[in-house]
Amino acid sequence: MRPGSEARPFPMKHHQVIVIGAGAAGLMCAAVAGQRGREVLVLDQSAKPGNKIRMSGGGRCNFTNYDVGPQHYLCHNPHFVKSALSRFSQWDFLALVERYRIPWHEREHGQLFCNDSARDILEMLLSECGTGKVAFQYKTRIETVSRSEGGFVLHTDQDTLGCEALVVASGGLSIPSMGSSPFGYRIAEQFGIKVWPPSAGLVPLTLQPQDKQRLAPLAGIAVRAQVETGGQTFVENVLFTHRGLSGPAILQASNYWQPGQVLTVDWLPQLALTEALAEARRSHPKQQLKTWLSQQLPTRLLAALLTPALLETPLAQLGKAQLVALAGQLQHWQIIPNGTEGYRTAEVTRGGVDCDAISSKTMQATTVPGLYFIGEVLDVTGWLGGYNFQWAWASGWCAGQYV
Repeated sequence: MRPGSEARPFPMKHHQVIVIGAGAAGLMCAAVAGQRGREVLVLDQSAKPGNKIRMSGGGRCNFTNYDVGPQHYLCHNPHFVKSALSRFSQWDFLALVERYRIPWHEREHGQLFCNDSARDILEMLLSECGTGKVAFQYKTRIETVSRSEGGFVLHTDQDTLGCEALVVASGGLSIPSMGSSPFGYRIAEQFGIKVWPPSAGLVPLTLQPQDKQRLAPLAGIAVRAQVETGGQTFVENVLFTHRGLSGPAILQASNYWQPGQVLTVDWLPQLALTEALAEARRSHPKQQLKTWLSQQLPTRLLAALLTPALLETPLAQLGKAQLVALAGQLQHWQIIPNGTEGYRTAEVTRGGVDCDAISSKTMQATTVPGLYFIGEVLDVTGWLGGYNFQWAWASGWCAGQYV
């Protein structure tokens, strides 16, 4: 939308409901509203629907999770997500997947993926939209949105559209190559609705220059570790990259990490390390420390974390105080990241439209009748593992009941 752009003299085309955004939340909302008998038009600036659905989960789409609750989401109003998640749960979406006989499987932490392709989920949603006789208009840029008597008027680069209910499902700022934009935030601000400052979420972290120089040679190494920051702890893989740290544990932690904060890593969360080292010292006193530790961690990682002199020390020469200090080095390793890789590689956007201004039941703006916000554009950010898709399905379903 370009503020101040002149409206083009297209004849008005009226629709009961217009959904801005043909992503996960927008498609769900359109399908539900259409099947209620509402006349729905979905607008999108892309040439085809569901870009993020198609590329998600390595092309397999982590479409939901067995375990979904408010604790898996960040929001300035932590109670906001409860209503939608309970009214359209992971079981409801899974029932839809089963109805379409889409083969799926469970992975670690209750994550559910398609067996074949994320396109199966997209085709299912488009089929549901077809049942609801939903219309689509692609490659459409919205230039202005304004209030009208009984609804809204949208001036686009192709036509002028009127509607009774307007649903903003335009997403956040993550992965700009997929066409993301701040459009939804501008709409909210235009109508006097607060927007929490957006930032990249579920994103790799970059390192300070001195740490990058020291750790860059470890690129490609992945280790299951415990990562703590911002009062949250995650145990999953940490992946070293040429730029910094990635992997599921780091992506999860990035949602809670703030600039300047320390990241604490336990490289051996499965071990009571001091006791294990003491036992190794009793059993193999002549063995060098690095020989025993290399059974637990990659040797390149050990070389980056500990000095050569320490690694080459026979276990028998390590006193109790040294064992305790060594355990601290490996299980309480701390680093202050330089920043994040930003929206280019972020899976989601933190922040967004203030949920205090939105009905948790209907997703309608409390001060602007007929205006709805759903999905990632809202100040709701889920963990890695299917939670953001579940929020898209749930918020879209709720709005679809009322538009």
